[in-house]
Amino acid sequence: MACLFTEAEPLVLANGEKLGPVEVAFETYGNLNDRRDNAVFILHALTGDAHAAGYHAGAARPGWWDNLIGPGKPLDTDRFFVICANLLGGCQGTTGPSSINPATGSPFGLGFPQLTVADLVEVHRALLRHLGISRLLAALGGSLGGMQALQWGLSYPEEVANGVVVAASSRLTAQNIAFSAVARRAIMTDPNFLGGDYVSQETNPDVGLAIARMMAHITYLSEDALTEKFGREPHPDSREPGFGIDFAVESYL
Repeated sequence: MACLFTEAEPLVLANGEKLGPVEVAFETYGNLNDRRDNAVFILHALTGDAHAAGYHAGAARPGWWDNLIGPGKPLDTDRFFVICANLLGGCQGTTGPSSINPATGSPFGLGFPQLTVADLVEVHRALLRHLGISRLLAALGGSLGGMQALQWGLSYPEEVANGVVVAASSRLTAQNIAFSAVARRAIMTDPNFLGGDYVSQETNPDVGLAIARMMAHITYLSEDALTEKFGREPHPDSREPGFGIDFAVESYL
């Protein structure tokens, strides 16, 4: 954990708002070499966090990219110093809407500033300065992480020797924007959303979030890919048609 910005020296966001303090949760794997030129920054997707590899004490599963990070793996920690940070707004140790707003003493909720991908990258850059690293061997990420890698490479090409952009783009299509709008609506109209103050009320908009994730998963595969993977195959546990899970694709959601 590192405090990268303070109330006295806040993060200035792309929209001009100021945010401080900003704490960032991060994990590192491997060792930084003497030349400090073997650092690879892993940028996580929307629902990811800083725990990219290995096991936390008592955990049943490893980090979300454990198949890529470690000795002898593609991101070989015998060669590379791998960094992964929970992004700004991620709420998995990094300052976000569930953090306490110093001005009110309550969680930010919907009062948390609107963020851009550029804001996420500025915090990552501050973490690099904190670690004493001036240039990355690579910035690597998928989905929202890929958008961060792209932003970093475009805005600060002198800081990134290589960028790896996986399943990401520079902008959303109209259909993507529409799906995102409906997903937000599902969450915000859940009775437990409580205008964004659900943390202070010790509840969660779980139903709305589940519906939003179902819609998101439809966008993760094309129509052709869904057809190839599931077709109209019935779910093996389906007994008779109804309002449960009748088709294999429904169990995917």
